[in-house]
Amino acid sequence: MDRREMLVATAGVAGAALLTSSSAQAGDKDKKKIRFQDSDFVDSNGKFKEDKAKDAIIALMKYHGYPIFDGIKEKLWVSDYGKGQFTKFGLAAIMFKNNEEDRYMLMDLFLLPGQMLPEHWHVKTDKNPAKREGWLVRWGESHIVGIGDDNLSKDVIIPACHNGGKTETRHDTLAKPGMFVPLAQVESKHWQWGGPEGAILTEVANVHDDSGVRHTDKEGNDFFLKGGK
Repeated sequence: MDRREMLVATAGVAGAALLTSSSAQAGDKDKKKIRFQDSDFVDSNGKFKEDKAKDAIIALMKYHGYPIFDGIKEKLWVSDYGKGQFTKFGLAAIMFKNNEEDRYMLMDLFLLPGQMLPEHWHVKTDKNPAKREGWLVRWGESHIVGIGDDNLSKDVIIPACHNGGKTETRHDTLAKPGMFVPLAQVESKHWQWGGPEGAILTEVANVHDDSGVRHTDKEGNDFFLKGGK
């Protein structure tokens, strides 16, 4: 390699390093868009600020490139399960279709980084059978946890507001984009936890019935069954 070729090669390496550094800095800057504090979502009286929670989820959508369609904010369902710790414990979802006559359902779930969807299970009701479901990760990563051997990642932090930081199920599947994870067994307990960049998932199921949902955290269960947000 002559001197000219060496200079060109060196310049190329330097340019790639600069691009990598710039991309990393841009990525760190973008991550700030999906980093929040629990205080962002409760008012001075401790009431959940649903509108602010929806804004946070839309920030998560924009970060990942999820399509923002007209009326999306109105379609979002958000809840902190009455805990006042939305960044650690809560959920957002858009129900696109829940057909109780023909029994099929489609919705998207949204988890902030490090946010836990509480441990729960589904039972049959007077109107519907127990829910059979599965999840396809679209963006980010989700720890999908259910029955089975305890292999829960040390990265997963169960918030103290959920049964003192405990769950009954601890079999962890780290699901990344393109991975589909089915419910291990009908009526089995399960929960999820958002990865470092949160998670956006599509859930498919036979049917959903709020009255058939049960949570292992009693306070969260009572709050949900009363229709709280």
